Amino acid sequence: MKKIKAAFFDRDGTLIKDVNYLSSLKQIEIMPGIIDLLSNLQSQNYKLFVITNQSGVARGFFDESFVQKTHEFLTELFKSKNIFFEKFYYCPHHPDKSILKKYLIDCECRKPNIGLFLQAAKEFNIDLSESLMFGDKILDIQAGQKALCKSFYIQEILKTKDFEKGLVYE
Repeated sequence: MKKIKAAFFDRDGTLIKDVNYLSSLKQIEIMPGIIDLLSNLQSQNYKLFVITNQSGVARGFFDESFVQKTHEFLTELFKSKNIFFEKFYYCPHHPDKSILKKYLIDCECRKPNIGLFLQAAKEFNIDLSESLMFGDKILDIQAGQKALCKSFYIQEILKTKDFEKGLVYE
């Protein structure tokens, strides 16, 4: 079976504006320019995924059901714009700032570790070396690079609009 290529995205600050621990779906605002980038990637046969650290769960700001509800909302919001995500992956842990013992873990799924990339690769038969990672923080870039993906700061990509020329993929 042929492996697929993926485009991985961080969530807050990359797909949607970062509001410092989302607490309501009403706070969700799609980042300017992101729809064009996602559409371009889909047209180049990239499958879209989200890989996000959600330490707000560990810190007690919200629970996992809110994260899942948020991802369901985002799935529908992007679908209404003809953008289709295969799956949202998230890490609810924090190695030292958790108020809940079950989330107080130095895990492999928290970026810059690559556990969620490996999980996606296994579940969807992804060739990570042919895949891309977009994020707004150094942790996103480090994780993408460790996973062997070409990695990009979203701020730079959206500012230069290089994706419109296909330069991102070379």
